Amino acid sequence: MLKPFLEAGKIVTTHGLKGEVKVFPWTDSPEELLDIDVLYFNKGQTPVEIETARLQGNMALLKFQGIDTIEEAQGFRGKILYADRKDIPLEEGQYFIQDIIGLRVLDADDGRLYGTVADVSKTGANDVYHIQFADGKIRLVPKIPEVVLKISPEEGEMIIRPLKGLFDDEN
Repeated sequence: MLKPFLEAGKIVTTHGLKGEVKVFPWTDSPEELLDIDVLYFNKGQTPVEIETARLQGNMALLKFQGIDTIEEAQGFRGKILYADRKDIPLEEGQYFIQDIIGLRVLDADDGRLYGTVADVSKTGANDVYHIQFADGKIRLVPKIPEVVLKISPEEGEMIIRPLKGLFDDEN
């Protein structure tokens, strides 16, 4: 089951004297946070309306409605912000990293279970999935069409066909 609320970033500090907070985004880009009107605390339980949002370098500066002083804003330092997944549009074939981590990784030809997705690295050219095998070892799988055939968070699985030599310690 997909989580209705996704971790969007962490408040790292306050900014200025009028209640703004500086958010380190956990999204592909900080701009994505600027288009959201309501974020949440407590894993989606406590909504907070965004009064203003702007960029500062790779950070988002947010002003919450009703928070007007640095003293009020300081209480939010270190808190995680969540976004409703409905507020972040995805194109066909795109997935949230949080939905990919934990997927079972299966062989396309024989259904063999390789392990689970433990992490995702963004390399620029293509994403790389970190697959944790039953022996605890992490093996890397590039997200290229020849290898990753299907990603299905709804079914909890990823179907792959490893290229020869990808798992060199495997038979």
